[in-house]
Amino acid sequence: MRRQTIVLWIIIVIAVAGIATAFFVFYRWNRPLGPSLELPTYTPIAVNSAMTTAADIAQASVATPALTATLPAGLVERTPTIPAPTPTPKPLCGGPKSMTILAIGSDARDTGYQYGLADSIHIVRIDFAIPNMMVVDFPRDLWVEIPGISDHYGIDHGKLNQAYFYGNPGMGYYDGPGEGPGLLARTLDLNVGLRVDRYLAIDTQTFRSMIDVVGGIDVKVETPIDISYGQDDPTDPKYFLSVGTHHLDGEMAYALATNRIPSTFQRMQYEKIVLSALREKLLSPQLLPKLPKLVAQFIGSVQTDLSPSEINSLICIAQLIPVDKIMADSFPQEMFTANNIYDPSRGVYTFVYQVDFEKLRAMVSEFMAGVWPMP
Repeated sequence: MRRQTIVLWIIIVIAVAGIATAFFVFYRWNRPLGPSLELPTYTPIAVNSAMTTAADIAQASVATPALTATLPAGLVERTPTIPAPTPTPKPLCGGPKSMTILAIGSDARDTGYQYGLADSIHIVRIDFAIPNMMVVDFPRDLWVEIPGISDHYGIDHGKLNQAYFYGNPGMGYYDGPGEGPGLLARTLDLNVGLRVDRYLAIDTQTFRSMIDVVGGIDVKVETPIDISYGQDDPTDPKYFLSVGTHHLDGEMAYALATNRIPSTFQRMQYEKIVLSALREKLLSPQLLPKLPKLVAQFIGSVQTDLSPSEINSLICIAQLIPVDKIMADSFPQEMFTANNIYDPSRGVYTFVYQVDFEKLRAMVSEFMAGVWPMP
């Protein structure tokens, strides 16, 4: 009897330990890897009664008594029918219906994301049901209102990339959630009405290392590109990319992605070339089986509030999205006006882009609705 009791207790202990381990793993699996954005929640605006939906019409047709009338001989009375709504496809890979990610290229160097400007700012919208991916980038020099830090040197405006800089812990300016990505997300929300779900920031060193670890990337050049500006040896012929396909290591890929000659908008086009080539490399038959291991290798070197579960869903959906379902675009360059503005926080005149924010908000609204960019 005593032996049976001991065995029973051992079974109970093992069961409890198993449950506790499973709970811990599940908790960690679904826990964000970094500080959450915690964007403020808005109260939905009531729909105007004039904007009648199909469901409203259907309900009204049931609630309203039918009119009685005598039909001419030979005609049969028919009850009007309302087409049933098209079923919404179920999201794939265990993901949500859609996810919008704020992707940041940080110029931080060996600081652990304590400082650093947002060198590039991309918004990625992934539809897990269709599936498709939409990418749009923002000019980093856009002059915007920056919330939540006005008590620090009177800063209430700045360039868009400075919102990330001011928000990171090393500055000590911002006490809200999400650190640099959090303040940048709030700045985009305030100025253009953009709502993001998650963020991912990668610094220059991690970006270069990632390119090197996957064996470099192949970029297709349609017109000659000179990326010698700012290099230690601008006469080196490797910095002149002729028409054709070029294999780039981490250093060269970074040089191309950050080349700002002749303008910020041209730089954004170079970024698209590099990111497209990187995606193609990561999803190649040679690297695809190694993708989870690569993510695990670099995930500790990025700044993100994605959870391991969400990362797994993103790896899964990335393999299912056809190339023709990836739409990447920029806001029309003619929307933006180049100007020089006095920045009181720095005490200097600085180059900025200004824009009609109402027009920009309208395009952002189309992006969030999944109707722009088009294929």
